[in-house]
Amino acid sequence: MRAPRLGLPYLATSLIASGVFCLIVGDFAMDWQPAPAWLPGRAVLALAVAALQAALGAGLLASRTRATASRILLAYVLVWWLLLEVPPVVAHPLVEMTWLELGMIGTLVAAGWVLFDEARGRGSVSGRGPRLLLGLGLIPIGLSHFFYLQTTLGMVPKWLPHPTGWAVLTGLAHLAAGLGILAGVLPRLAAQLEAGMLTVFTLLVWVPAVAAAPGSRSDWSELLASWTVGAAVWVVADAFGDVPWAGRSRSPLLPS
Repeated sequence: MRAPRLGLPYLATSLIASGVFCLIVGDFAMDWQPAPAWLPGRAVLALAVAALQAALGAGLLASRTRATASRILLAYVLVWWLLLEVPPVVAHPLVEMTWLELGMIGTLVAAGWVLFDEARGRGSVSGRGPRLLLGLGLIPIGLSHFFYLQTTLGMVPKWLPHPTGWAVLTGLAHLAAGLGILAGVLPRLAAQLEAGMLTVFTLLVWVPAVAAAPGSRSDWSELLASWTVGAAVWVVADAFGDVPWAGRSRSPLLPS
């Protein structure tokens, strides 16, 4: 019997929470939504985007509206990725932060792609597109641990010993997961371990941060972003259900 799917409700609730948060703040409150201040009608657009995210999350939870919500979600995150995340990489290709944000939003595109395929009756992640986006997206996420080591160290819980070791280990884990997915080496296990690691990171780092400073808009933004990326990876990991844990994918994305 197939294991229960964790990604769909996890992603849906993260979209609802993010949308409600932005509606309460009345702005593009997520740090990864770099809408410029000069944008005409920015305040109205921010509320519209927040309402859309909440509606998409609710739509994913209901079987009757899931297919429509999946199609709209893919279009939404793809436009976001192409218009807001690709141009900074083209303009500043040597700045790792631009690649990090491209990779993070790329995981959302991968999840939206999987849900879109499922809405069309394709229930596995055998397609190359979602796997390629997820695998490539995890590479800059892993590299960011080394490019921004001091920032990463600041996120390691104080009660954990050897913070540098944890920062390096988790960075390597992101890289290993991305390469495993791309090469088709234990891709299902790699995706599930990555999703689990991101979930633990959210619980150990950002939940305590918000609990300690519930009025911090930045901490809430980071919590919701971490939650959403972890949920997106879970969606793709769930779609590896027909791939054996201890086996290679039939169609690796990197040469053997």
